[in-house]
Amino acid sequence: MSELTLKGQQAKAAALVLSQAKAKVKNEALQALSVSLIANTTMILEANEKDLATAAENGIRDAMLDRLRLTPERIVDIAEGVKQVATLADPIGEVTHMWKNEAELTIGKQRVPLGVIGIIYESRPNVTVDAAVLCFKTGNATILRGGSEAFHSNLALVRVIRDSLASSGFPADAVQIVEDTSRETAQQLMKLNAYLDVLIPRGSARLIQTVLEKATVPVIETGTGNCHVYIDSEARQDMATKIIVNAKASRPSVCNAAETLLIHEAVAHEFLPSIIAQLRAENVEIRGDELVASIVSDVILATELDWETEYADYILAIKVVSGTDAAIAHINKYGTKHSEAIVTDNYFTSQKFLQQVDAAAVYVNASTRFTDGFEFGFGAEIGISTQKLHARGPMGLNELTSTKYIIYGEGQIRE
Repeated sequence: MSELTLKGQQAKAAALVLSQAKAKVKNEALQALSVSLIANTTMILEANEKDLATAAENGIRDAMLDRLRLTPERIVDIAEGVKQVATLADPIGEVTHMWKNEAELTIGKQRVPLGVIGIIYESRPNVTVDAAVLCFKTGNATILRGGSEAFHSNLALVRVIRDSLASSGFPADAVQIVEDTSRETAQQLMKLNAYLDVLIPRGSARLIQTVLEKATVPVIETGTGNCHVYIDSEARQDMATKIIVNAKASRPSVCNAAETLLIHEAVAHEFLPSIIAQLRAENVEIRGDELVASIVSDVILATELDWETEYADYILAIKVVSGTDAAIAHINKYGTKHSEAIVTDNYFTSQKFLQQVDAAAVYVNASTRFTDGFEFGFGAEIGISTQKLHARGPMGLNELTSTKYIIYGEGQIRE
């Protein structure tokens, strides 16, 4: 029996137990896990240091190292996310609506777990905890397959999770990790239809595309983040500058970071010198169109590839546009339907942008960096879905459930 088949069988058995667990007991287990993560900080950081050392030897760039790095503060944040999930309402068993049909049957629609969820992800070890606790809270078992770059960190985190769940009376196999990080094993996981109910990839465009092409298990597509900020002609310069610097430079390696700045031609000459100066102060490389290059010196001329690239790095493409229609057209052509923002004081322009931009999250006068389950009040997220079926945007608890119909009768038969 293969490792994956065994894990699949164990996960199926664990999922049955989880599906029947009461909210109070699950919440107590999550509170205990939060404490356990803090208690095991030293062990987790030692494992993370091994991954960081290997990544540095392999020449991984700084922005990607930041995705990988754990600190005592980040572990506290992760533990806080676990506690917040424990405080959220449990969706399992909720009857969202109920009605009677002509036959006087009482029909209800009830939230139920998906079952066993497979997660394939890269780099960020916090995903290990986010995915595990969200799946656990919603009665789903999970099989995790992280990237080789976070191997030791992920093993350490899963060890803490499994031990903590077992101490709380739950099957440790509710959360499992695939220790073989080879491509072949990943592709076997993508075809584990007998045990997986859904597969969620989280990572680079290449990873997500590979899963979409290879998987036979149903996939929820989480998106790459080619996100834009559009500065309208009626934007305030101080607000626009603050938003784009935050959206690009606060954490450029994450999927909600801005990759392209679009700016209205009416304010480009006035705004760009100051904006670019502040971006460069944050070590951001600028790639601009010809008009941008004519306004500010030492700009690398952007190519078609720049408009469609998620850099995940200290690089920003800038394009001057003729107006809101041109900005919307550019975003809908090159965006990945993740997060888009407009900076404007014109209400009607903002409403046009909100209605016409095709993305999971659309902002008016705020940074794209807020597209995050924790920031949205979900406690954590399993990914940002950019598809339109089942779930869209940050995937919290409700998005990890399915439904079934429950029907009450009094002896009715269909004529």
